[in-house]
Amino acid sequence: MSANIPQNTSTKKIAVVIDDFGNNMKGTSEMLALPIPITVAIMPFLPSSRSDAEKAHRMGKEVIIHMPMEPIRGKRSWLGPGAITADLSKAEIRDRVLKAIESIPYAVGMNNHMGSKVTADPRIMRIVLEVCKEKGLFFLDSRTNSKSVIPALARELGVPFRLNSVFLDDVYTTAHVSKQIVKLRTYLNTHDTCITIGHVGSPGLITSRQLLASIERFPDADFVKVSDLLPADSMLPSFTP
Repeated sequence: MSANIPQNTSTKKIAVVIDDFGNNMKGTSEMLALPIPITVAIMPFLPSSRSDAEKAHRMGKEVIIHMPMEPIRGKRSWLGPGAITADLSKAEIRDRVLKAIESIPYAVGMNNHMGSKVTADPRIMRIVLEVCKEKGLFFLDSRTNSKSVIPALARELGVPFRLNSVFLDDVYTTAHVSKQIVKLRTYLNTHDTCITIGHVGSPGLITSRQLLASIERFPDADFVKVSDLLPADSMLPSFTP
């Protein structure tokens, strides 16, 4: 199935981020096949982490690291391998972030998987963002905690960053995803840009179908990568296919 991607000169821009790649999750192929730019957030150290990154890059999608981080509530087993948890030392945090970056080829940025506890911790996030700066990566705050310290620290350290505005599929139903797409439409009435996050996995097929069906509902907006919304002087890694 193909879709007509609107071409216009509007300043309205939508960046679609799809989280949780790396484990052959439901909807992986469908998301990569979407006829719009998407930013593919890949969890490190999982069975298809590297192959998903390589395939996404070949298909012209943007790759970022979906860094698992400890939440306020929930089991650590939900995080997957190599997670950043509050009990780690500075050296351990640096080592885990560096290894995650090394494990995902073509990554130009990072966002947080879960992380409501860690993203509100200035000690931990300073270390994470320092590594991002060293490696030339931007950071996308998924905004799982309204008390996130990421914006303040990123400004202080000079790390390019952006914020998620709308979660598409925090409830795994067609009705909810459709409602969130309407919310995205409403958000653009008063903002020039919007970053929205969906997922492969349990909602993957639902979200990919709803995104495909909604492309033509945004004739006054362009779909872009997250990096397209960063300041023009941001120095990110460059890769050739």
